[in-house]
Amino acid sequence: MSPVERLVVILLFEGVDLLDVTGPPEVFALLRRETDEEPGYEVVLAAETMDPVTTSAGVRVLPDVTFDELATRAVDTLLVPGSVEVDERRRVRALVDPSVVDRVRSLAERTRRVTSVCVGAHILAAAGLLDGRRATTHWSTAQQLAAEHPEVEVDADPIFIRDGDVWTGAGISSCLDLALALVADDFGETTALRIARQLVMYVKRPSGQSQFSVPLEPVSTTRRVEDLRHYITRNLGERLTLADLAASAHISERQLTRIFKSELGTTPSAYVESARVEMARRQLESTDATLERITTLCGFGTTDTLIRAFRRRLDTTPMEYRRRFRATPD
Repeated sequence: MSPVERLVVILLFEGVDLLDVTGPPEVFALLRRETDEEPGYEVVLAAETMDPVTTSAGVRVLPDVTFDELATRAVDTLLVPGSVEVDERRRVRALVDPSVVDRVRSLAERTRRVTSVCVGAHILAAAGLLDGRRATTHWSTAQQLAAEHPEVEVDADPIFIRDGDVWTGAGISSCLDLALALVADDFGETTALRIARQLVMYVKRPSGQSQFSVPLEPVSTTRRVEDLRHYITRNLGERLTLADLAASAHISERQLTRIFKSELGTTPSAYVESARVEMARRQLESTDATLERITTLCGFGTTDTLIRAFRRRLDTTPMEYRRRFRATPD
């Protein structure tokens, strides 16, 4: 392959998130250092003009090429970062510049693989590139993406999603995970893991890794539900049936189910399982506890139930999760 066949184009525009732009090139640059692969990647930052672009962090970045200069070049990977605004109540909203959308739509027509980082998914969606596809974005703007683009199947949980030749990544540091996944797709898992070690990432997180834990999920507006959430967290080792939770809240089972659905967008049993998986994850990451011990602590009942929950929610097994994410290697 020639360098042109692995040309990576990263978009620049005013207010772009800095790490979205600078993170992936670090991953791609390590490929040449860690392997004998040729040609590797040629990474360029593209903008409307060659004038400096001011990022959201206030740091100015110089483009390598203009969009017009790319007109005759075949692009291997188009990487679209994002930009947000935050109001006085600290609510985050993704910004989409129509002129950037037009450039993305045009470049995508001659690109082998299109990717977005963080809220860059909103730009891909506006360009029509996510229609009928499953996609992710930063959890704080997932509801906005789903509301504005109902034709997109939005999943706010994974750190990245691949749907055919379109990849979408979640927030902030997961841009490194996405870039590593692209390297793995091109050069294999072993190469990607070598790069991950150089980045002191210990492991290359799989796409099934959740971008947020149960305690970080949106807080409900109902004190009763918040009290129930705390009750669940304190009593994960107990049975926690629907009847148990309803009795704790002094409401009917039907009312409990309705409140959870409206406040948290899930069922009580699904929330309990999520909380148990979260607790099991922490045990696997930071302790030497056996699966049997973790099963008891987290209230799964049987080890098979624990394993099935991990497969369903994280697309992996508990032991594979420990191997990948343990804080101290064996």
